[in-house]
Amino acid sequence: MLRREERNLENIPVGALGLIPVKGIEDLGKQVNDYLVKWRHESGPAHKDDVAFTGYENDTFIINADVPRFGSGEAKGLIKESVRGKDLYLMVDVCNYSLTYSVSGNTNHMSPDDHYQNLKRVIAAIGGKARRINVIMPFLYESRQHKRTSRESLDCSLALQELVSMGVDNIITFDAHDPRVSNAIPLSGFETVPPTYQFVKGLLRSVKDLKIDSEHMMAISPDEGGTNRAIYLANVLGLDMGMFYKRRDYTQIIDGRNPIVAHEFLGSSVEGKDVIIIDDMISSGDSIIEVATELKNRKANRIFAAATFGLFTNGLEKFDKAYEDGIISGILTTNLIYQTPELLSKPYYINCDMSKYIALIIDTLNHDGSISSILNPSERIQHVLQKYRNGEEI
Repeated sequence: MLRREERNLENIPVGALGLIPVKGIEDLGKQVNDYLVKWRHESGPAHKDDVAFTGYENDTFIINADVPRFGSGEAKGLIKESVRGKDLYLMVDVCNYSLTYSVSGNTNHMSPDDHYQNLKRVIAAIGGKARRINVIMPFLYESRQHKRTSRESLDCSLALQELVSMGVDNIITFDAHDPRVSNAIPLSGFETVPPTYQFVKGLLRSVKDLKIDSEHMMAISPDEGGTNRAIYLANVLGLDMGMFYKRRDYTQIIDGRNPIVAHEFLGSSVEGKDVIIIDDMISSGDSIIEVATELKNRKANRIFAAATFGLFTNGLEKFDKAYEDGIISGILTTNLIYQTPELLSKPYYINCDMSKYIALIIDTLNHDGSISSILNPSERIQHVLQKYRNGEEI
């Protein structure tokens, strides 16, 4: 991991740092806050007499904020302390379905729409008093509705424009479904951060006998849309790359889309090789398991599926069966969105922690520093590979 002291933090802070984990992302927010508090305690004394560094060292950077609801289900944003002049970082997990609220005595589970509304409520409560507002939204709201193919809404673009119109300066997301959605806000800050380094580190920590070369391993994209991820992973690890494309039946529409007839493979032989399937998300999981089954039919060795967001919308039973049947050896996802206790307990699950990475981004941006070195992890991947090959602890 890129260490804090290796970066250029010569610029004075934009403003006193403030962190607001909107309801639903408190655990990740606390982990990020712990890193920031630790780092600032280490470097704070050097700036204690500098007025530009007022509020630089703190016991917590989390701002006391809430989104209480009325009995009708309506809500309001509430900031319980001054944020005037602060450089604020709002974190939100639009995928946390575990939270509920009451509507006239009925229990509703929070949807992505509810979380997005809560984010806007908190921004509205800030009331323009902050020096700068930055939104960290790991799963980009409505990012799967990023382009128009018929008479349909462009929800992600509208949401980005709405946030900017409310005064948001920077939007940080992870592995956006299509990064070109940033064209909707060309004059505002938009970064999509790849978690490739965390995937590589998580896999190397958990599996001790990998042979990472083109003769023993391959990177696979499960569809044509994710080829860039697989190409990058293959290049930094020195592997061959293959991809599947989905053959669809365009004569019918089921659940709003054309059904997949088959997954066709393009690439060299996978026989006897370990395989990493890399994608941005696992939704129902049908595609990943079908692709893994196709690879097993082609005599692949161990299969690991890495996805930034593990939604698992239809539960984990099919993954349990795939693991028991030897189709999938491991699944890697990040803690950027809500993870069920059941998922964390699975023997095949590898959790990739992103809290330190987010803290590094926040710390750098607060100093108005460049985050390009953080966004490009190729050197760190080579470093961790070398340690792995030398048998050192990662």
